[in-house]
Amino acid sequence: MPLPKDERIVALADDLLKQFQAIFGVHPGFRPAHAKGQMLTGTFKPAAGANALTKAPHIGRASTPVTVRFSNSTGLPTIPDSAPDANPRGFAIRFNLAEHVHTDIVAHSTDGFPTRDGRQFLEFLKAAAASGPDVPSPKPIEKFLGAHPAALAFVQAPKPFPTSLARQTYFGVTAFEFTNESGQTKFGRYRIVPEQGNDFLADAEAAKLSPDFHFDEIAQRVAQTPIRFKIFVQVAAPGDTTDDATVHWPEDRDQVELGTIELTQLVSDNPAEQKHIIFDPIPRVEGIAPSADPLLELRAAIYLLSGRQRRAAKTE
Repeated sequence: MPLPKDERIVALADDLLKQFQAIFGVHPGFRPAHAKGQMLTGTFKPAAGANALTKAPHIGRASTPVTVRFSNSTGLPTIPDSAPDANPRGFAIRFNLAEHVHTDIVAHSTDGFPTRDGRQFLEFLKAAAASGPDVPSPKPIEKFLGAHPAALAFVQAPKPFPTSLARQTYFGVTAFEFTNESGQTKFGRYRIVPEQGNDFLADAEAAKLSPDFHFDEIAQRVAQTPIRFKIFVQVAAPGDTTDDATVHWPEDRDQVELGTIELTQLVSDNPAEQKHIIFDPIPRVEGIAPSADPLLELRAAIYLLSGRQRRAAKTE
């Protein structure tokens, strides 16, 4: 008998967690992906006119406290910032609405995702794990990419090294349904754009970076001056695909400014707070609803499962 939908999602989430651990090893107290990170705090202030898109609570307030986490890719807590596999970088934002009440954005620095759903993503990870340097071509990952053009496009997409984590744009992977006070709904995807613009290193420069360059730099930067990002929503046009993270919308689609994040300091006791916080890719607030993208429920399940493991872990 097939499992109910919720049980299938949890089972797939568990399989993905085990596959991440098979690739990167088991690191108690750390995330299975985007393990290396740094958390900061600040405030969000909505832009004038953002309420035309959504009635979300943080849009209707003068300001909202935020907690953010920058991260490197992979499940390796000590991956050097100069390693190509450290890209794409992650950026998660928590809007602290009240005690134990929040809504989050989870983004990364490559626009899109390699697969449409979790089952394909598991196949992608297994193929990558089975394609070591001693495996003859065509390797499993080469076969997978040859059969999945969207995954090939993601792998081949440029992933340059930023001069700072504060000088890079981050993209929400999935679409959400935004509703305003008048009941008008539009689908959109988040873009988080640095106030100072994007700035990248040449590959030769990136290769010379110290192992903790980006995290040391962001700590030094915020100690000297606030770090600001503008949050936009790229709005889908009628007929645009809203349930597939591998499908890009044309760049001429409207972008609505939601507001500005201003980061002012590091979170105290960063390791403990990173271990504790569990970001949620599903908004769970009035005015912003999940789309039918199959990645959303799966990602929420993975984050919850891995978060519980992380909190329960005993680390030295």
